[in-house]
Amino acid sequence: MEIKVVRRVLDVNEKMAQQNRNLFAEKGIFVLNVMSSPGSGKTATLERTLSYIMPEIKTAVIVGDICTSNDADRLARTGVPVVQVNTDEFGGDCHLAAHVIEKAASNIDLDDIDFLIVENIGNLVCPAEFDIGEDARVVVLSVTEGEDKPLKYPLMFRECNAAILNKIDLLPYLEYDKNSTLKNIQQINPGMPVFEISATKNTGFDPWIEWLKNKVKSKQNKKS
Repeated sequence: MEIKVVRRVLDVNEKMAQQNRNLFAEKGIFVLNVMSSPGSGKTATLERTLSYIMPEIKTAVIVGDICTSNDADRLARTGVPVVQVNTDEFGGDCHLAAHVIEKAASNIDLDDIDFLIVENIGNLVCPAEFDIGEDARVVVLSVTEGEDKPLKYPLMFRECNAAILNKIDLLPYLEYDKNSTLKNIQQINPGMPVFEISATKNTGFDPWIEWLKNKVKSKQNKKS
């Protein structure tokens, strides 16, 4: 019975995700699902990312958290339209599902943006299981989390199109084997690009921003 219920939930989610995908394709909007564990520096990474791409790329953000609007408030200060989703009102879900994105997107002028970022809830398990109609997924990993996270949470790294290794400015102060982490990522998802950055020091962003801009432009070209 439990397996049937879970399958039914995922099937319903898949249908809604496809509806989202069709809508975003019609509008020519590139949608990025950003996932990570809590404390990886996901919001700081997005703050820096927005500073590089705006106003050239018209962007909006959907922020998912169980409680508080702390991350949304930070991102709103960049001038980007932000929609906050708190899941505590419907059980404290540890992920954003497709129907939640559909509702949140209805509060955004989709005709006025080229890029939609979804900052998912901090969790390396549940968000990887739910398609929300995105074009690409990226996982943010920090050097303070240990080298074995890709092996412990393989689905997350298998389902993502790129990884960001954050807080590399701390490497001189940690007993951390960066090459081991990179090897583990490639073991799970061979060929996946990994961008090494420091959000606090604002270093290493050029390759990441170039990858992102190419993705957004490619989606716009498909529309035209």
